[in-house]
This record gives sequence, C-alpha cells and structure tokens, in this order.
Amino acid sequence: MENVTMVTPLKQPIVFQLEGFYVPPGYGAFLFFLALVYFIVTLLANGVVLCVIVMDKNLHRPMFIMVCNLVVCDLLAATAVLPRLMMHFLMGQKKIAYIPAIAQAFSVHMYGVAVQTILGVMAYDRYIAVCQPLRYQAIMTSARLHSCLALAWFIAVLLIAVLFILHMNSPLCGNTIQHVYCSNRAILNLACSPTPINNIYGLSMTWTLSTSIFLIIAFSYFRILHACVKQGKASLGVRSKTVQTCAPHLVIYILYQIASIVIIVSHRFPSLSQNIKKFFSILFIIIPPAINPVIYGLVSKELRNSIIKHFIKLHVHQKRNWRVKLHCIPDSF
Repeated sequence: MENVTMVTPLKQPIVFQLEGFYVPPGYGAFLFFLALVYFIVTLLANGVVLCVIVMDKNLHRPMFIMVCNLVVCDLLAATAVLPRLMMHFLMGQKKIAYIPAIAQAFSVHMYGVAVQTILGVMAYDRYIAVCQPLRYQAIMTSARLHSCLALAWFIAVLLIAVLFILHMNSPLCGNTIQHVYCSNRAILNLACSPTPINNIYGLSMTWTLSTSIFLIIAFSYFRILHACVKQGKASLGVRSKTVQTCAPHLVIYILYQIASIVIIVSHRFPSLSQNIKKFFSILFIIIPPAINPVIYGLVSKELRNSIIKHFIKLHVHQKRNWRVKLHCIPDSF
C-alpha cells in the first residue's frame, strides 16, 4: 500500500507569514527610511493634485475629474502595500492576519483593474473631445461623466469581488506567502487542493480586461490621429493642444503596461535573485503612484498654474499671519 500524507486544513484565526525581501543585517533602517521618504512624497504629490482640483472650480471639468479618480487609485495602491513593507524593513514584521491579508490583496487587485477601466473612460473622453469638439459639451455631460466613472469602479469592484468569492471557502493548508504582499494567487497557492475554476476565471478576466482596454485606447487614439492628420497644417495650434491633453493619459497607460511586462519577463529568468524578482513585481504599485502626479503637473499647464497659484496664496497667508503675531507680541521693556 502507498503511504498517503494527510494534510490538515488550517482553522481560523489564520495568520500568514509573508516571505518578504531578504534584508542584509544592518540595512533594515536604511531601507525603511527610503520607503518612508517615498511614501511621504507619494502621499504629498497625489494629495496636492487632489486638493487643488477639488478647490479650484476652474478645474471641475471631465479631464481633471478623471485625474482625481486616478489619484484615488494611486493612493489606494500606495497605502495598501508601503506601510506594511516599512514595518517589514524596520521591525522584521512578517506576520499578517487573515482579514488584513484579504483586504491588502483586494486593494492591490482593485487598483490594477480600476486603473485600466478609468484609463478606458479617459480614452473615450479624449476621443469625443478631439473628434467631435462641437458636440463635446452635449455628449460629455456631468451626468454621463459620473455614470462612466461609476461604471468603471463598478466593473472593477464586481470583477475583483467575484475573484475573491470563488476562493473564500477554499481550505488552506499552508501559511507562508512567498511574496512581498498578499495577492489572490499567493493565497490560492496555499490551498489544500487545486483550484481550476479560480485559475480559469483569473486568467480569462485578466486577458479579457487587458484586451478590451487596449482595443478601446487603440481605437480612440487611431481616430484622434486620423482627425489630427485631416486638420492639416493650418490647425497646428489645435494639434499641439490635442497632444498636450492626450499625452498624460497615453504616458500613464504605457508606464502601467511597461511595469506589467517587466513583471512577466522577470519570471522568465531563473538566474535573477528572488529580491530582484520581488522588486520587479511591485513596480506597477510603487512607480505609477509617484510618477503620475509629476506627469499631470508637467503636461497640464492649467493644473500646474493652479498648483503654483495655491502655493503662492498659502505662502502669502502664512506671512500675513506671522506679521500679525509679531505685532501682537508685547514689548518686554
């Protein structure tokens, strides 16, 4: 008779052990400092963009409202991964309870899907703005804009909710997650038995979503390019403005795709160290949230001017308050 190894499923409360990065002795504090600086810069940059758009009524337009939604996505990704990563660097904390692990995994996947659906809405908006400029206000009304954005978020929530519902009842026989953060796939790798339905749904969802968004963006920019060519040299100013408004959206999409491709390619090189592979695997979470606000500010003249204007106002207000305080100080003699 063959020996059969019985594996006992884990019972709640389950506590996972994140494998994380290998941190050489003495480097934990330095890596924590780098992660902290990066986290603060990311929060400040996205926070400034979000606050300026909310406060400046001149920016309450479809393009900037969609930028706000992208900022929310970026903040979701940064806050889901970086705080726990900093704890790992500073205190060697690798344990994470079941509910926080599911919440982190849900947030990461939510970010990945919501970014794509919102970029799809932005491509549609740019297509209407360039190809049908005279009808833009009639087509992209406030109601339609918010409906499109609500649909983008609803699709993201629905797809990820189904992804996690499929494995909620799967018994787990291990608790070591061989990654830097929790993900659906990393948790499913700990299942006591194969999960073919989850695998099929995850792969089909990823492929269908990525292909659909790519086709929407490719179609939109093909029509935009065609419209720019038809306008001829007489409309050089219009074409320049078109490039200026479309460039941020296209650059953000390309950056996201490059980060995703780097993750896929890195797994094809077994000789790469685990630390490098893990670092590449979090590129799509740490790079776009820090770079996107810079792209908005550099390319969008209106947003850049509004940020400068608000900082000047804040500086003048602080100087005025400082002078008032100085005048209120009583003489000592």
